Amino acid sequence: MTTTTTTPAPVSPPPVSRPARFKVPGAFLLGAVLLLGVAPLALSDFRLNLLAKYLCYAIVAVGVSLAWGRGGLLVLGQGVFFGLGGYAMAMHLKLADAAATGQTLPDFMQLYGTGDTLPWWWQPFANPLFALAMTVLLPMAVAALLGFLVFRRRVKGAYFAILSQALAAALSIWLVGQQATTGGTNGLTDIQGFFGYDLNDPVNQRMVYFVIAAVLLLLMAAARQLFVSRYGELLIAVRDSEERVRFLGYDPANVKLVAYVVAAGMAGLAGALFVPAVGIISPALIGIVPSIGFVIGAAVGGRASLVGAVLGAIAVAWAQSTLSDAFPAAWTYLQGLLFVLAVGFLPGGLASLGAVLRRRRPRNRTTATGETA
Repeated sequence: MTTTTTTPAPVSPPPVSRPARFKVPGAFLLGAVLLLGVAPLALSDFRLNLLAKYLCYAIVAVGVSLAWGRGGLLVLGQGVFFGLGGYAMAMHLKLADAAATGQTLPDFMQLYGTGDTLPWWWQPFANPLFALAMTVLLPMAVAALLGFLVFRRRVKGAYFAILSQALAAALSIWLVGQQATTGGTNGLTDIQGFFGYDLNDPVNQRMVYFVIAAVLLLLMAAARQLFVSRYGELLIAVRDSEERVRFLGYDPANVKLVAYVVAAGMAGLAGALFVPAVGIISPALIGIVPSIGFVIGAAVGGRASLVGAVLGAIAVAWAQSTLSDAFPAAWTYLQGLLFVLAVGFLPGGLASLGAVLRRRRPRNRTTATGETA
């Protein structure tokens, strides 16, 4: 009787888990190619400078998409944070321009006869690192203070929108009244340099465009990661049902506060980049009407979609530059009509148009006999 021995099968080692790789969406890659490759080659210096201005508005739209599209916060006061970042950057650049000519005061302070002493709150902005930090930290600090007071009292909806608009109006009025220190209605104008680079040189203007485009792409990538994170899911849950989130042990006020503060920081950074791109910052750019314009761009493109919000902001800004020259009196009404149409009839914006059409397309239904009706 022979016995057979069986060799045990080799045990394969357990699979080694690999870290998840960052996936680059096709739309993001296409946008990078268009902004950094195609646009500089296809557009003239003037058109490229206009596009740089529009991209600053698109940066604000990224924050609006986070706060409003995901969090349900109708932020109608983003002009406040845009202005705080813009004025912080412009103050440093004006001081740098004055120092380059051997002066201690900006030109408008010499014109209005404020004396020979720089205001105390202007002095720290002579430091470039301090000014750069304030372009983001100052708007975030103001948003944190306002959001803490508002969200803790569970103020939301139209009341929150009205409060944010009131803040935009108050800041604009205050800036107009401080002509000796903020330039009044004119604002801070005639900015010549940007950290040692002459902004009158077309090469340096192109450099500013590349900086703005790169910042937009980086913020879009960061916002996308935030959307798909655990916090992004929690933000959607707060938008849909605050009471259920509170029952699960989370504080909806803190969740909304983070989105509001991050959106304010993005708006402040956009305002800071807007200054070298355009060479001016004034109260007319940060009041109630510009704040509504930021929201309209995101609403038309699709506030829940990053790409839609960005494209909508660029399209609305382009339409404003084009149509406001031809129809200066009618543009404001057209802007309001766009907002009403987007919110009332297409809440998801143009980004949701394909899904809406697919839902309304008649589908073939199969009967019991197998025939299609």
